[in-house]
Amino acid sequence: MPTVSRARWSLMAQFALFGLIQVSWMSRMPSIRTALDISALQLGSLLIIGGIGSLIGALTIGAIVARFGSRNVLIAGTVGNVLGFGLDAAGLTGWGLGFFVAGMFVNGLCGAFINVPININAAAVEQQLGRAVLPQFHAAFSIGAAGGALIAGAFAFAEVHVATQVVIVTAVVTVLRVLLVPASTAFTRQQPVSTATGSIDAAATGDRNRRAVRSALGAWLEPRTLLLGVVLLAASLAEGAATTWLTLAVVDGFASTEAIGAVAYGTFVGAMTVFRFVGTGLIDRFGRVTVLRVSGVSSLVGLALFVFGPNLAIAWIGIVLWGCGTALGNPIAISAASDDPSKAGQRVSVVTSFSTISSLAAPPLLGLLADEVGARYALLAVGAVMILSLSVAGQVRRRPAQGAAATTSTGSTATVDA
Repeated sequence: MPTVSRARWSLMAQFALFGLIQVSWMSRMPSIRTALDISALQLGSLLIIGGIGSLIGALTIGAIVARFGSRNVLIAGTVGNVLGFGLDAAGLTGWGLGFFVAGMFVNGLCGAFINVPININAAAVEQQLGRAVLPQFHAAFSIGAAGGALIAGAFAFAEVHVATQVVIVTAVVTVLRVLLVPASTAFTRQQPVSTATGSIDAAATGDRNRRAVRSALGAWLEPRTLLLGVVLLAASLAEGAATTWLTLAVVDGFASTEAIGAVAYGTFVGAMTVFRFVGTGLIDRFGRVTVLRVSGVSSLVGLALFVFGPNLAIAWIGIVLWGCGTALGNPIAISAASDDPSKAGQRVSVVTSFSTISSLAAPPLLGLLADEVGARYALLAVGAVMILSLSVAGQVRRRPAQGAAATTSTGSTATVDA
């Protein structure tokens, strides 16, 4: 099926670009801290602004996608990122801290406008293929993130100002995203058409939109969906803490250079990437619950080795285990939320909002702890949430879809993007 193949690879590229643009600037945290002339605590407090934007986006994205479709929302997020990163670059070059803060908010909002649509479309492609492939999309994100870390390391090694890096990376990523939008949203673009006139039936469209919005809001009342959100929250916190603080923890905790810190984060992402490709086979063989529980234990052991390791070599082993353990939590939670294709869009939007909650709460908390005990030991806070995730891991067990809409690909994709 060439159309499905084009959609799949276009989405793989979208996930990779999402990871690249997010990580490439976050891997320059030491330079950002220096450019803004602030402490780790102040930097963590600023990052919460992005979390607020993400939270607003996450709480509204289900209804917005239901109303306007994933393609339009994805385009809006892409354009918004240009504005957001432009404001960030202005703030980093001395125009004022307010520009950086505004850019953080815009990018946080646009993150939800990109993340949810590409996950909804990935779930639709998975349904078209009839087999588990969602971890591979997240592996593509990891590949992009690793590329972003390497790009950051190269810019840091060349002593290029972080604002210049932001502008260059944003320009390239935006062009590629625009080119990929049509193919990557091919299976969530259906609209009711009048068979008599061939025109769009406005009344039917309006009724469908209202029902879709109500369904999107109703997903917030489903206990299993909320518990899946807890699983995703833990996975996102473990991954996000590494994204934001691992480079700084290596620099401050092991007296290393920023370039070495970026490579350390690249190692983390590399471990995640490999395990996400391997993970599809493991999930098929052992089931989601077992894989999620073993992954949680791996994350906890790796985190402990990184925090308490006597030297960077031991800590590096911990980084690998941490990355492997973090790899599958996110795609497993989203796959579980997509078990019923007719409600996948609404449930994915709710589940991914928990990722936003972690991005909102973690930066100030970890920033405060980093100022008190150092960035390495601050990461121990992640372990508590990971233990909570282990306690609800049984919720990811596969459940059969309900209703006739779940059995037809046309009906499922139309409902997902209604």
